Amino acid sequence: MTTTTSSRALPLAATVLTGTVALYLALVAFGNITDFGTNQQFVRHVLAMDTTFKDEDLMWRAITTRWIQDTAYVLIIVWETAAALVLGYGTWLWARRDHARARRFSVYGLLMVMLLFGAGFIGIGGEWFAMWQSGDWNGLDAATRIFLISGVVLLVDHFAGSEAGGVTSPR
Repeated sequence: MTTTTSSRALPLAATVLTGTVALYLALVAFGNITDFGTNQQFVRHVLAMDTTFKDEDLMWRAITTRWIQDTAYVLIIVWETAAALVLGYGTWLWARRDHARARRFSVYGLLMVMLLFGAGFIGIGGEWFAMWQSGDWNGLDAATRIFLISGVVLLVDHFAGSEAGGVTSPR
């Protein structure tokens, strides 16, 4: 069986794109660890809902207890770090041409990213804590961007794994 340019290009694209998301998450986690206070304030303000419209029907959702806010922030950093490591491993597997395992770990890592930015920042932060109302502490654009990029990489990884023998399809 001859290898086509397409069957070589898709795994290469999966490697590069998965590695790019892994690098991004690693840098985000590193920044949050080394400059802990900046995004700690972001999480505190979002959870406290102190820069929203302060609608009485919504303000009961606010979390103003510092240790809960800080625990949420630490859990975000742990999740980012774990996702970066899983994606880094997936990238390494793509580079080694272990396509079936690379695809599996890449999917796990990308879903972790999509859960964090989709469910966490867009859903919980944006809607539950009304982050969309804040002019100062609104991370919806960045979260949407990363969510969409991760979705595109997920599709590329899926097709790369299929093309490279990761999935068999009926003829």
